[in-house]
Amino acid sequence: MAETGEQTRQTKLRGNSYGLAGPELKVGDPAPDFDVVDANLQKVDLEKTGDGVRIFSVVPSLDTPVCDAQTKRFEDELAKLPGLQVYTVSMDLPFAQKRWCGNFGINRVTMLSDHRNGSFGERYGTLIPDLRIESRAVFVVDAEDQIRHVEYVREVGDFPNFDAALAAARLLIDQSKTSAAS
Repeated sequence: MAETGEQTRQTKLRGNSYGLAGPELKVGDPAPDFDVVDANLQKVDLEKTGDGVRIFSVVPSLDTPVCDAQTKRFEDELAKLPGLQVYTVSMDLPFAQKRWCGNFGINRVTMLSDHRNGSFGERYGTLIPDLRIESRAVFVVDAEDQIRHVEYVREVGDFPNFDAALAAARLLIDQSKTSAAS
């Protein structure tokens, strides 16, 4: 993991403040590249996530109630949104992610582990270096790798705004269908 320097951005976990490494991304920013691994320990970067509409759902650990519910919610929504890909990013080891998915029948959401070097967290501004976990966040990325929705959840134990993220994704999917039809 690279040196993070002084951290000015903060998140809260159980009422305690922690510094965040990396930038605070905004709508319109290019989606940064990253270096994570999938369930088979294969390297995944931004390009390998495809060129469609993607949600990157960032969670501290799948073995906690809010992360569990967040991932299950996106799993359920994927059945209703053809053309959307959802990636859950955490510091959990790929083996733990795979076990969790097997226990709960998660097969639409793709798990990505940032455990090796924290590059996703550093580049997307979600890494909590003091705890070596990700803070909770959601990013919607379009086919041109531009960020179209971003939410950094200020209290790690709170849910993200699912409706806002899903509305942004639906709008992008609808726009791509309209432009393909013309």
